Amino acid sequence: MPDPAPLASQPSVDLAVTLGRLRLPNPIMVASGTFGYAGEMEKIVPLDRLGGIVPKTITLAARLGNRPWRTVETSAGLLNSIGLDNDGIDQFLVDKLPFLRGCGAPVVVSIAGGSVDEFVELAARLATEPGIAALELNISCPNVSHGVDLATDPEMCRAVVAGVRAATDTPVLAKLTPNVSDIAAIAQAAADGGADAVTLINTCQGMAVDWRRRRPLLGNVIGGLSGPAIKPIALRCVHQVRRAVAIPIIGVGGIMTIDDCMEFFVTGASAIQIGTASFAEPVVSGRLLAELPRALTELGARSLTEVVGSLQLPAAPQAPPTA
Repeated sequence: MPDPAPLASQPSVDLAVTLGRLRLPNPIMVASGTFGYAGEMEKIVPLDRLGGIVPKTITLAARLGNRPWRTVETSAGLLNSIGLDNDGIDQFLVDKLPFLRGCGAPVVVSIAGGSVDEFVELAARLATEPGIAALELNISCPNVSHGVDLATDPEMCRAVVAGVRAATDTPVLAKLTPNVSDIAAIAQAAADGGADAVTLINTCQGMAVDWRRRRPLLGNVIGGLSGPAIKPIALRCVHQVRRAVAIPIIGVGGIMTIDDCMEFFVTGASAIQIGTASFAEPVVSGRLLAELPRALTELGARSLTEVVGSLQLPAAPQAPPTA
């Protein structure tokens, strides 16, 4: 992450973000599953400068995850099939949350369950824990059995968000899958259920094959594709949801440069999450934060909110005159 000194010379721009009831000091977050539990990153990344940290998804019980291989690098991204490997909520509360509370950045806890009841139980367990800024509902993981079911049907999506909303006063973010025919309908269901914002997008389903051995490379056969390859899909989803749904959007998918960040903001994301890029450049989140004020100033903006959703669409073609 860049030294603090260069930041002092940056243009004065308001980077604060409001996502429903969640307020972040800036829009640069790190995505779940790509930053560990933050403890292993604190020596190289000043965590207190991040807009938000989303640690690895937790479940009620510990999970071993999928068989190897679990990751396969592609020409423009990464396939992963980790399978929500985690120690479960009990160990998270004992081993991980105390450190996260002291990291200085808002902590958004990612939770996943196999049913509405499991999501509600997780939310209820976390409701009384201090130091949690928001919950991100991972209803879109393609790497576990039925992992995307709750995010492919509007009514099921609404039910899980509404259940969690009733169980906690903590702000709720719904992380959605692009593997649907109408993501705006799913986002609207999340809004109807009481979500403060939606996170767009989780990984796209994909696979890799060893043709000589005639076998899939991933132990789970199918995994989730992330990285630059999915950025156009993520931008499309942000655009469609921005036009149809009123709640804020957190954009994620292939963000590696300041240009990528600005494309998401202009298209309609109020905040972004950095995922796969952190594997290649662990300090990327700090670099992008340092570059953001100058990029906003280039557009003549004094605050981030001035550019969010400012995309100018071409005028609709006029019908030819009738005879």
